[in-house]
Amino acid sequence: MEVGSIQAHAVPVAEGREDRLTAVACRALDVVGASLLLLLLAPLIVIVAAAVRLDSPGGAVFRQRRIGRHLVPFTVHKFRSMYATAGHELHRAYVTGLITAQAEHPHDGLFKLKRDDRVTRIGRLLRKTSVDELPQLWNVVRGEMSLVGPRPSIPYEVEKYPEPWMVRFTVRPGITGLWQVSGRSELTWEQMIELDLEYVRKRSFWFNVRILIKTVPVVLLGRGAA
Repeated sequence: MEVGSIQAHAVPVAEGREDRLTAVACRALDVVGASLLLLLLAPLIVIVAAAVRLDSPGGAVFRQRRIGRHLVPFTVHKFRSMYATAGHELHRAYVTGLITAQAEHPHDGLFKLKRDDRVTRIGRLLRKTSVDELPQLWNVVRGEMSLVGPRPSIPYEVEKYPEPWMVRFTVRPGITGLWQVSGRSELTWEQMIELDLEYVRKRSFWFNVRILIKTVPVVLLGRGAA
C-alpha cells in the first residue's frame, strides 16, 4: 500500500481529541526531556555508534519509514541492530499474517519474533537494554514522536489494520508507552493494540510522567525485551 492510500483511512479524531493544556504540557515534557537526555547521553551515543560499526559492516544508524500522527509518514532513527544486508521479508510475512489472523485467534501470536537471525551480536545487547532506541530522541525533538505513545507502525502493518485500530494515530508514536511497561515483546499483537488504545483514552501530562517512571526499571532489568 502506498503512503497516499494509507492516509486515505479515516482517523477518528474525535476519539483522540485532547484539550490544549494537555497538548502543550505533553509537548513541553517531550522537548525538555528529550533535549536533556540527548545532552546527558551524548558520550554513550558516540560509544554505541562506534561499537555498532565495529561489530558489523554498515552505518551506525538505521532509518525506516513509519506512520505517525494523523497517518503522516516520517523517518524513524534507531541504532542498527541487524546486519546491513538483512531484508524485511521475514518480518513483513510474520506481522501481516499475525494481524490478519487476529479475527480467528485474537490471543495467539507474540508481538515480536522470539528468534531473529538477522540481529547482530551487539544488536541483541542493544535491544535487550533498549539502547537502540536512543536516536529516536531526535525524532521527539523534531515533533515526529513523543517520549510516550503508541509504538510507531511500519506502513505494511498499517495496510492490515482494521478501522477501530486507527484511533492510535490520533497521537504521536512514542519511544516508550503503556505497552512497553506492561510486557513489551511478551504481549500478543492484540494486547499491544489494546494498550495503545487505552493510552489514547487516558493520555495526560501526569499519565506520561507515570509511564516514564515505570519505564526505568523495565529498561534496567530488561523485562520483556526481545
